Amino acid sequence: MPQVTISSSSGFCFGVVYAVEMAEAYLKEHPYLYCLGDIVHNDEEVQRLKEKGLRIISHADLPKLAGETVLIRAHGEPPETYQLALRYNIKLLDASCPVVLKLQNRLRDIDRPDVQIVLLGKLGHPEVVGLVGQLQQAQLFIVSSPEEVDALPLEPHKSTYLFSQTTKPPALFAAVAERLKARIPDAIIADTLCRQVSNREPHLEAFARSQDVVLFVAGKKSSNGRSLFSICQAANPRSYYISSPEEIDWTWLEGAEKIGIAGATSTPQWLMEKVKAHIEAHFATVVA
Repeated sequence: MPQVTISSSSGFCFGVVYAVEMAEAYLKEHPYLYCLGDIVHNDEEVQRLKEKGLRIISHADLPKLAGETVLIRAHGEPPETYQLALRYNIKLLDASCPVVLKLQNRLRDIDRPDVQIVLLGKLGHPEVVGLVGQLQQAQLFIVSSPEEVDALPLEPHKSTYLFSQTTKPPALFAAVAERLKARIPDAIIADTLCRQVSNREPHLEAFARSQDVVLFVAGKKSSNGRSLFSICQAANPRSYYISSPEEIDWTWLEGAEKIGIAGATSTPQWLMEKVKAHIEAHFATVVA
């Protein structure tokens, strides 16, 4: 039977742990809790918490929830959300990640008409939506690649800053910073990456190289999952992205003596353990 190992550098980051624990603690004392958007980009974990009473809502639902309690997830929210909560007497359980809150504060501190900000991020991502909402006066440009920096209508006389969505890869951030510096040499590069996330990359790369096959477990909506999976795939071409044990194609594992399981910052430990048990049960049946 192959040896099946779960990467020690995988699973929930502290921000997600905080949000999930806050939800579970509340649901132990109350029959339900509203959450503004998926608490984490993992359908299996969301379903587990729904069965405990978590109810996923959108911003459009807030006016209908006067007097209720709503959880703000780790991604953070724009100021408008807090204003709506005050207007409709909604109690907020704020599980915004401290790293994201620090970035939001930095943006508000430089929000002036003479400032232009380049933000490396995914347009529409909930963290990015929350960051954009902090700005009223500064000019903001959102990019997803170094090449996009070249086309930005930047004004040389303005104070220029580079920030990033907290979960972006360090190599991508460095490439965007280099391209921005080529255009605006005195641009201020503000490294706002979460080190708990970025520090996983070298460990994940080494882990992938040490395995014959890697199954990377993450939700289909996880940006961090896609980013970390690309590192696994570069280190080990026999790396496969799955969201549940049922998605395993057993031909992937043919001839493998060492099978590694890894995951994103939004992947619960219990789900990786479930994948491990599913693989071991399969091979036990084959051997028998």
